[in-house]
Amino acid sequence: MIDLKNLNIQKAHEAMMAGEFTAKDLTGAYLDVIKEKNKNLNAILEVYDDVLVQAEVADKKIKDGTATMLTGIPFVLKDNILVEGKHASASSKILENYTATYDASVVKILKDEGAVILGRTNMDEFAMGSSTQTSAYGITKNPLDETRVPGGSSGGSAAAVASSMSLVALGTETCGSVRQPASFCGLVGLKPTYGALSRSGLIAMGNSLDQQAPFTKTVAESEIIFNTLSKYDKMDATSVTDDERQKIKKSLDTKIKKIGVPRSFLNQGLDKEVLENFEASLEKLKVEGYEIVDLDMPDLDYSLAVYYIIMPAEVSTNLSRFDGIRYGHHEDGKNLLDVYNKSRGTGFGKEARRRILLGTYVLSHGYYDAYYNKAVLLREKISREIAKAFESVDFIATPTTPTPAFKIGEKLTDPVAMYLCDIFSAPANLAGIPSIAIPSGKTSAGLPLSFQFMAPHFAEEKLFAIGKKFEELVKYSN
Repeated sequence: MIDLKNLNIQKAHEAMMAGEFTAKDLTGAYLDVIKEKNKNLNAILEVYDDVLVQAEVADKKIKDGTATMLTGIPFVLKDNILVEGKHASASSKILENYTATYDASVVKILKDEGAVILGRTNMDEFAMGSSTQTSAYGITKNPLDETRVPGGSSGGSAAAVASSMSLVALGTETCGSVRQPASFCGLVGLKPTYGALSRSGLIAMGNSLDQQAPFTKTVAESEIIFNTLSKYDKMDATSVTDDERQKIKKSLDTKIKKIGVPRSFLNQGLDKEVLENFEASLEKLKVEGYEIVDLDMPDLDYSLAVYYIIMPAEVSTNLSRFDGIRYGHHEDGKNLLDVYNKSRGTGFGKEARRRILLGTYVLSHGYYDAYYNKAVLLREKISREIAKAFESVDFIATPTTPTPAFKIGEKLTDPVAMYLCDIFSAPANLAGIPSIAIPSGKTSAGLPLSFQFMAPHFAEEKLFAIGKKFEELVKYSN
């Protein structure tokens, strides 16, 4: 019997190399758990029919000595990441019958490495949500407390890893969509530097914000996945070249041992236990030799407002392609306009329609300068403020989320309350900097809590180093 709960990439790799079990054995073990748990959790939308064939290919790599760390490692992928020949719907009715015609660039890498892609996971429709309750295919439950949400929009990926239905997973980040569900499910969630991982083959929500990112149980596993997937890709115009990456890395000051805390930014509806855990975590770091510095960063207060202007604008533009004519959901109508209205009206869910309308409004004549243009200028100002802070500190630290996992249905009728879940996520996405969410303890009710580190562009190596140290200090376990 394979101990899936305590398994990680390193242990799985060593065991397969030593012949303790095969990739096919490991895949079969996860398929058994999926069969047992998924009907209730609704984390995985589809298990691919070729997973055992993939595992056999991995076993051949192990046998002939060409295996890597990810060979035979089971992954699940968020439903907006393309896998050639497989359905990809972004959990929306409008794409329910869409079959991908090519692999996302990160999927190509995983296949080359010999990873086993088990299937696709549930998500908030088009990544619009913080709870995985807006999916056209039903809600996903948090495996640690099934009365609560797993977070979103990558909640299916988080729930799959937290319930041992997959060893690791890929989700996507537009504003905390990996870090927040990682926080709610007691996992490590990495948001890489914008441009570090290719976006080619990702169903877009917000082009200037979207990124692919891993869910893991440990920081070391996130490091392995990041180092494998972080490659320049000519198919992605936002991908940063290797030369430019090295240039940025060389400019980083590695001698500073300071953690900055934007104190005024923490007055944002923080749950009492979240704040107490955050302060206790800072104290542990202080004892370890890190200097904790209070930062004055007033522009961060505008991050969420800026995000909820820029993101809907990009949503409105990106989702205009789904018109019921070329592909996707179609409804017959009396004329072309009627086809558009019926197809989009029934194909998109409530949250998607809300964001399309908001985005169209801020981009419209008379409001572009009043809203969108000002948000773009303020985004640049926030980015400069963050860059200035990194001149004096190594990291910026905040709680990952203002509250622990909330009840299913609790915020569903209040969009503003739901949007406030993203308050501590928005700065990193707007500035394009890397950030990592790491479990830091539990509430009195046993719900996971999480600590967030942010670092300068392409300083993932520094994040992994302090993340591993932080894991040693808190000794968290689900």
